[in-house]
Amino acid sequence: MAQDFRNVLVRTIGTSDTTLLAGGNYDAVIGIRCCNILTSTIAVDVKIEKGGADYFLAKGVNIPPNSAIELIQGGAKIVLASGDTLEAVSDTASSLDVVLSYIDTISS
Repeated sequence: MAQDFRNVLVRTIGTSDTTLLAGGNYDAVIGIRCCNILTSTIAVDVKIEKGGADYFLAKGVNIPPNSAIELIQGGAKIVLASGDTLEAVSDTASSLDVVLSYIDTISS
């Protein structure tokens, strides 16, 4: 079975929820790297919004200045169904870059 690998690059996320990926027909998220681009610590939330409810992958995670965190490691995957939305937000304006890797439509 061929896999369709994709990436999403989002710059300078701030204090409003920012959509990283809207789930299609069972997309598998295989990597999320969050990078603080400022010289002061920021707090970050990464969550899946489904049916009006938030399901957190990370909540209030502090990222030191000029540092990054990897939220999915060691072969782990997060599956997004149709209607799910993966979002990120920071407690500081224009402070967060995110690199997201996923496999598009792993099942139908």
